[in-house]
Amino acid sequence: MQRIFEVSPWNVLTHKLDKKNKRLQESLTSLGNGYMGMRGNFEEDYSGDSLPGIYLAGIWYPDKTRVGWWKNGYPKYFGKVINAVNFIKMNFLINDSKLDLNKDTISDFTLDLNMKNATLTRSFVVDKDGSKVKFNFERFLSGAQKELSVQKVTFENLSAQPVEIKVISSLDANVKNEDANYDEHFWKVLEITDDSIIAETKPNDFGTPRFTSGMQVHYVTALPEIERKVDKLETSRTFATTLKSQETGTIEKRVVVVTSRDYKVVDDLRDAMEDINAKASQVSYTDLLTAHEQVWNQRWNQSDIKIDGDDEAQQGMRFNLFGLFTTYSGEDSRLNIGPKGFTGEKYGGATYWDTEAFCIPVYLGVSSPEVSRNLLMYRYNQLSGAYVNAKEQGLKGALFPMVTFNGIECHNEWEITFEEIHRNGDIAFAIYNYTRYTGDKSFVLNEGSEILTEISRFWADRVHFSKRNGEYMIHGVTGPDEYENNVDNNWYTNFLAKWTLKYTLQILGEVSKEQYEELNVSDAEIKQWQDIVDKMYLPYDEDLGIFVQHDGFLDKDIEPVSSIPKDQLPINQHWSWDKILRSPYIKQGDVLQGIWDFIDDFSEREKKRNFDFYEPLTVHESSLSPAIHSVLAADLHYEEKAVALYERTARLDLDNYNNDTADGLHITSMTGGWLAMVQGFAGMRVHDDGSLSYKPFLPKKWNSYSFRQVFRDRVIEISVEKDGSHFKLISGKPLQIKVYDEPLMLK
Repeated sequence: MQRIFEVSPWNVLTHKLDKKNKRLQESLTSLGNGYMGMRGNFEEDYSGDSLPGIYLAGIWYPDKTRVGWWKNGYPKYFGKVINAVNFIKMNFLINDSKLDLNKDTISDFTLDLNMKNATLTRSFVVDKDGSKVKFNFERFLSGAQKELSVQKVTFENLSAQPVEIKVISSLDANVKNEDANYDEHFWKVLEITDDSIIAETKPNDFGTPRFTSGMQVHYVTALPEIERKVDKLETSRTFATTLKSQETGTIEKRVVVVTSRDYKVVDDLRDAMEDINAKASQVSYTDLLTAHEQVWNQRWNQSDIKIDGDDEAQQGMRFNLFGLFTTYSGEDSRLNIGPKGFTGEKYGGATYWDTEAFCIPVYLGVSSPEVSRNLLMYRYNQLSGAYVNAKEQGLKGALFPMVTFNGIECHNEWEITFEEIHRNGDIAFAIYNYTRYTGDKSFVLNEGSEILTEISRFWADRVHFSKRNGEYMIHGVTGPDEYENNVDNNWYTNFLAKWTLKYTLQILGEVSKEQYEELNVSDAEIKQWQDIVDKMYLPYDEDLGIFVQHDGFLDKDIEPVSSIPKDQLPINQHWSWDKILRSPYIKQGDVLQGIWDFIDDFSEREKKRNFDFYEPLTVHESSLSPAIHSVLAADLHYEEKAVALYERTARLDLDNYNNDTADGLHITSMTGGWLAMVQGFAGMRVHDDGSLSYKPFLPKKWNSYSFRQVFRDRVIEISVEKDGSHFKLISGKPLQIKVYDEPLMLK
């Protein structure tokens, strides 16, 4: 565990410039508004170690797949999020000496990410050759005007003598990705003026679209402008002033960012950029900030979870929710939730199965159902790509990708691309989860039925019938536990395949006659799918009373994680891959993932035996792991374990548990705090009949907790205190719920 920020309920705050952990500081102070985002790197150049990054939603590049041994079916490219034109760049000269916090002598340093209003501020006093100047930086990405970035810098002369300050502010297209194949640049400048840049991604060899982005800047300042420079890649303007002792100067930088996702023609893009810029330039900084804060106030009013008595838990919970909201707001069905969001280059910024398995359950509870429906439409709109993926593997139906921007698989590791096919079942589960939670069947009976049918066709072709055993099996897969590759009969994969086929048959019995005819399902298919449901092999051990993760798992040398020397953890940073694969250690919930998905369908005895066997073998080296284990621990009344795992998921990045947050935050696992709290401590369950129930408990170390939950056009407030639980209907029609199996009418 590594903590570099102070514990504060609403802030990620430090008074130390930690040069050794600069990248970690940058990750933890990232900003975003769903349309664009950035790491918390400085506005000015920094000569020390840093990972500058600004990213635009839906803007990516296909980079050629490079492997030592090409296999048929490999994706031809892997997609990657690309660093955008640096539009926040501002350098400062003090008496013609350039400000550089890696070299300069500074004091009174403060770095503060305010999660309540989504602003990042930084202040310090710099001493250069006897001249002291105090700087204060503020920035936010507008929640009210998604295309708008706002910065404000104030500097005050603390010296007795006058000080000359120069501000060189730029739009800089000379940027690159750290993980590029050839250290190449991805942007080609089409137009550049003294206040704007329009750039296009360079050509690619794969027929994927090229993207264009336009940026225009407007300054608000009393500082005299002394120079303008325009070259091939950068446009800059220089402002200068001489400050008397105790005198202050201020400059605001407002940048409008638009892309070809919304404007296909350059002329339209330019017109939109200029129009938005003209409107934003007429509004004061205070009014821009107020409009931004109002959006965040509304968001927190509906979704905030309050914890009394534990500031560490409170900060972690809000940091989780903040990370989700800065990444995805749900208005645009063309967008999805990358595991790193706007906070780093790792995972390429693409879409994973994390969205369906972990994010949709949270968005269902904190936002309108349209948000989750848009995530489902994202998959439906990419169904054509899923056909291609299945065909590449020589299979029928649709195989949704493990990693994608456009529906085409773009992950370049064979054990993931070819084998981690449980993702198909996770997408089917998300359709079921959405339908059960909202009561809205319009998606599942139309677009959803098409997705389910094509996924079922894939499963029916991917299984094989074992004549020796008289059962259907699935060989050569990787389950959620990626520390086990190319295994046979992964329980979770087989279970989801069987369940998906069963659910599809149910939905086919409910769709309209016209829809059924459009799906063109034959009687032979129906018969085959039912046969697979009836005869699917699910590994089980009678002696232990557990579902076996996969064939041969119990033949391993079973020793708990507690037997591993602490200096060898995490094992993925200390052991060879060969040693990990031979070990019994589990990266994240696998069997337990399935039990969590369908928690009502398993008996207390089944849940207890499987949890008691698998959790001690789990190293939780996937960021997605602690949350579901916390929920299951709470369900089994293992309070101490549930709380410990909640703390791990809620503070995973804040405390850098897995020693990998410097690369960027784990956005999709930021669902963990909400899941552990609402499904775990509050025991919230939505049942197949559409009813809602709770079995809340209060962790001993807390005084109380409370949250609001969106459910079927209602907002419910739940408070859990030492004297018991309290439920209140904030809005919507009366609703009957159950609390510890006792009915309670909310009015």
